[in-house]
Amino acid sequence: MKKLFYFFACAGLLLTACTNAPVTVTNLRCESLTDPVGIDIAAPRLSWELSSDASGIRQIGYRIIVASSLDRLNADEGDLWDSKFVKSDNTLYIPYSGSELKSRMKCYWKVKVATNKGHTEWSHPASWSMALVEPSDWKAEWTGLDKSFKGDVLEKNTRLSARYFRKEFSLEEKTIANATLYITGLGFYEAYINGKRVGMQVFSPAATDYSKAVKYNTFDVTELLKAGANAIGVVLGNGRFFSMRQPGIRHFGFPKMIAQLEVTYTDGSRQTIASDTSWKVTANGPIRSNSEFDGEEYDARMEMPGWTLAGFNDKNWLQAEKTEAPGGKLEAQRNLNIQIMETISPVAISELKPCMYILDMGQNMVGRLNIKVKGKAGDQVKLRFAETLKKDGSLYMDNLRGALVTDKYTLKGDSLEIWEPAFTYHGFRFVEITGFPGTPALSDFEGKVMYDEMDVTGKFETSNDMINKIYKNAYWGIRGNYRSMPTDCPQRDERMGWLGDRAVGSLGESFIFDNRLLYAKWLDDIEQAQHENGSIPDVAPNYWQIYSDNMTWPGAYIIIANMLYDQFGDKEPIIRHYDSMKKWMNYMKEKYMVDYIMPKDTYGDWCMPPESPELIHSKDSTRITAPAVLGTTFYYYLTTLLNRFALLLDKPDEAKQFAQEAESVKNAFNNKFLNKTAGFYSNNTVTANILPLRFGMVPEEYRDAVFKNIVDKTMGDFKGHVSAGLVGIQQLMRGLSDYGRTDIAYQIAANTTYPSWGYMVENGATTIWELWNGNTADPAMNSGNHVMLLGDLIAWYYGYLAGIQNAPGSVGYKQIVFKPYLPQGLDYVNASFQSVRGPIGSAWQIETGAFVWIIKVPANCSATVYVPASGKEAVKAPVGAKYIEMKNGYAVFKVESGTYRFNSKL
Repeated sequence: MKKLFYFFACAGLLLTACTNAPVTVTNLRCESLTDPVGIDIAAPRLSWELSSDASGIRQIGYRIIVASSLDRLNADEGDLWDSKFVKSDNTLYIPYSGSELKSRMKCYWKVKVATNKGHTEWSHPASWSMALVEPSDWKAEWTGLDKSFKGDVLEKNTRLSARYFRKEFSLEEKTIANATLYITGLGFYEAYINGKRVGMQVFSPAATDYSKAVKYNTFDVTELLKAGANAIGVVLGNGRFFSMRQPGIRHFGFPKMIAQLEVTYTDGSRQTIASDTSWKVTANGPIRSNSEFDGEEYDARMEMPGWTLAGFNDKNWLQAEKTEAPGGKLEAQRNLNIQIMETISPVAISELKPCMYILDMGQNMVGRLNIKVKGKAGDQVKLRFAETLKKDGSLYMDNLRGALVTDKYTLKGDSLEIWEPAFTYHGFRFVEITGFPGTPALSDFEGKVMYDEMDVTGKFETSNDMINKIYKNAYWGIRGNYRSMPTDCPQRDERMGWLGDRAVGSLGESFIFDNRLLYAKWLDDIEQAQHENGSIPDVAPNYWQIYSDNMTWPGAYIIIANMLYDQFGDKEPIIRHYDSMKKWMNYMKEKYMVDYIMPKDTYGDWCMPPESPELIHSKDSTRITAPAVLGTTFYYYLTTLLNRFALLLDKPDEAKQFAQEAESVKNAFNNKFLNKTAGFYSNNTVTANILPLRFGMVPEEYRDAVFKNIVDKTMGDFKGHVSAGLVGIQQLMRGLSDYGRTDIAYQIAANTTYPSWGYMVENGATTIWELWNGNTADPAMNSGNHVMLLGDLIAWYYGYLAGIQNAPGSVGYKQIVFKPYLPQGLDYVNASFQSVRGPIGSAWQIETGAFVWIIKVPANCSATVYVPASGKEAVKAPVGAKYIEMKNGYAVFKVESGTYRFNSKL
């Protein structure tokens, strides 16, 4: 073996494990969170995993106990809920069904499982706590200052100084049992108690349409308090509440906050400190301006030492004013906050000209720069950020459009000063540094990488280094655009949640990241942006008011709900948004559909590779897919998904209606667009053919001909390169493999010439570009960190190269199909990801005609395994693998949970 990947090696060790190894219950989750603090759900859903080195483990039942104290839980007393023994193999999203859950309750739970090989021990305890369930639980008032101060700018490129709030309070001389802070500040907040930061989150709360929903966070702050004098401080940044651009981006108002600190003593009494007009506030602090687009300006000379401590002199501060609530429902935030997820060091620094330096982080990243500097009071360090450089080594700024992306730090003149901004972030690789006292060194800077707190669940490596580099670029690009919503880009004056960018991309992302909570929240954003007539915007939250009424972009609403069900087994988003989805589809049908043809489209097959590398968009009519083709294929596909949803929700009459409508649309589409003589649709673009083929619209007798035209176009006109734009690329890679041309898909994936992902790598990209030809068409148009052009590439990596897919009819990988596609020239693939049921792995290698493959199936799951082989006799199968048949060059086996090694001759 030339190469052993981490999972491959570990899997080999697992093969020697004792077959009688015990089964344990692990990874207990409430609403997909481990020990969540502050949820307001009436019936939280509980999940767990089974873990065992033994094979063939199946759950046959479980018992859940939920208790009001850890002591009661340890005594097996489920005073809140005892499910008793439930005969079931389900481990996901089991709703709490006990006593009514009220505000502030802390619930402790554990589970014991019966398996086909005996009972487990009780799991380790887990817990969740309830937030403020009833609106009447809030005693706090929304407070702020609805006015501007000197230096603030309220129009065009707006700028606003941060608002600082504080409140001193005294706690009784009694033992504190627990203390909880419920808080939100709009747009962003940071909170402090007695000089200590509350939590590790940044840019919180999650961004929303604040007129529809406002998220708050809950923190256990028991350890930060003491008897006697205490103080709480909150600083507010603009975020997206105070618009970055007026006019142009929705504006909600001046920053405001609501906070409620509840202290419970061991004698059962409670003391509440709530935001109101008794708090003091100032805008005269060190953060002189902050903007997501333009950066942050900080004057350390204006710092207020001790402002978050008791005894601080705030006599010159103003009284906080009671303000109007934002309008949106105040609700506990379910998705996790953004955090600093990684720290990286720069790789080079050079002097461009006297007193101007260029810092190279070595990676296009998203976050902020931490600096260390020593100088005299009044010295100002200016930092400008960019993704690329001009030929002369200076920053290339044109593609940032109107974003100023500049941080300024004014020194106070102490010894060593360390600073990083609080309420801004940048998408950058390079930093222009001016005003730095002395000569800056690499050790003076650190890059803080920020995105939504979530686990990296996937690993992927192949023998092709270019494939690996593209995967790495995708990884950096995806996480850099997780900002409590999936954004299009992180660097210019946009950073919006464009729906079309993530329709199928969300599927590939779900192998790399545990992104369920992020996308579930985004579906809420989409519904909240829906107009009363049913129209859905192209951007959500709708900070830009773009309601263009097309099928392809808003279609992500339904496609992502389907992804969450398939990948995570979570039906709740479908239940939650089904009526809204129907409303949108009905609106589009009634307003635009003619004789079952949907003519409405806005963006076309966006970023279709143009015929000339100097063009941004193709002008060649033979490359442009007709709007009615895009609209009708998507309408059909989305209708089939609604049919599926209706069946899941036990609505057979509605399911029948959707099925009938889909059939009518398919017939109309084929009658209008299918050239039965030549075997292609419309004007024979790859997108016009791949969409109906993948969506199941092509009559069986024409499928081969339609696919042949896809191949001929791709290999002829495009010479084996990407042959579709944003819409078509969502189906291209999997479509090629499904119809037997993995060789073409692999060629497209591994290409290094234009247009390709490898071309981006060869031209210095460390993320994914917005344009296939971003370096030649118009670099000012090209974001260096977009993920929309990934299409189904990552899903193809895991589902086809590694061969990991849900079995037909299965969700959440309860039943798995392992079926690797082996393109010529690829010697090994090593992949794994943490599914909701446990780790799944596939590691194969080819050497001199021998195929070696190790797979891992989670406990309580099973798999159908397709082993590439010249025949049944060419396969050396492990114990526990049941042979089924030979099929199209694969020996097919059935296996239960466990780790298995197959050897075969090809």
